[in-house]
Formats: sequence, C-alpha cells, structure tokens
Amino acid sequence: MSRDPGLQPERTRLAWRRTLLAVTAILLLELRLAFTGRTFDAVLAGLAVVAWLGVLVVDWRRATGSGPRRVARWSVPLTALATAGLALLGVLHVVRGLR
Repeated sequence: MSRDPGLQPERTRLAWRRTLLAVTAILLLELRLAFTGRTFDAVLAGLAVVAWLGVLVVDWRRATGSGPRRVARWSVPLTALATAGLALLGVLHVVRGLR
C-alpha cells in the first residue's frame, strides 16, 4: 500500500490555518475589550495585534506553501511564543477583572 504524498502537506496547511483562525478569534475578543475606555485594555490589545501579526506572517507562509519547504527554525517557536503571550493577556484580563 503506497501513501499519497499530497496528504501530509495538505494536513500541515490545514493545521496552520486552524492556528491562524484561533489566534484571530482571540484577537477579536481582545479588541472588543480594548474599547472599554481603560488604557490598560488598549495596551493589551496593542500587544495582541503585534502577536497576531507575527503569527499571521508565519502561518500564512506555511499554510499557503509560499514559504520555504523546510520550516524555519524561528517559525514554530515564534508561533508558540505568540500563543503563550495571548494566553497571558487573557490571564491578565481575568486577574484585573477580579479586582
């Protein structure tokens, strides 16, 4: 039984697109909180936009196949760092909301 060489790249592209979709949803929630009138929330939204742009560049190149065939050494750690940063922003919102 031979394996189809086209399936693995397709699954990889779909996974990167799901990552981008999830980070975009988090960004939209963060932007919604930014319009509360508090400076702290606006700063957190700005950080979320920067993280989203980083993930967008990496994920879009990987999802469309326009990037290099080999994964750049910095692309996966950058995505993980941005995701962890967005999780930290969510924790900051929850902690700030409890006060």
